[in-house]
Amino acid sequence: MRYLAIDYGTKSTGLAICDPSETIVSPLAVLPNGKDLAAKIIEIIKAESVSAIVFGLPLNMDGSSGSQAKIVQDFAGNLVKMVTVPVYLHDERLSTFAAQEKLRASDLTRKKKRKRLDAVAAAEILQAFLDLKRTPQDK
Repeated sequence: MRYLAIDYGTKSTGLAICDPSETIVSPLAVLPNGKDLAAKIIEIIKAESVSAIVFGLPLNMDGSSGSQAKIVQDFAGNLVKMVTVPVYLHDERLSTFAAQEKLRASDLTRKKKRKRLDAVAAAEILQAFLDLKRTPQDK
């Protein structure tokens, strides 16, 4: 399956995608938030033959939901009405920190790092989701 990860933010939204074998996760794009964000995401879903969507859910460090989690849940709820693929929510705590650490090691300028950050964070979310999916769950 090809999964599309979405790191929804108030100013911009990062996207990442995996290959059909769910082995390689790649940052895809950073889109500015606006009225046409859902339409742009739907175009990408079609163009990339996406099978499912994974939203990063920004929980508080204690696991509780805050105002940003509610915003993400609302956007995901609206998007799910417009698509025919499954939509999952995945805990994204520390994904931005992990993305910053990855970008810190790169040779990109600070400005280029900022532009890629949301997409790299989406890739972190998707990788964590896929890793959890592969891990046998205790019953």
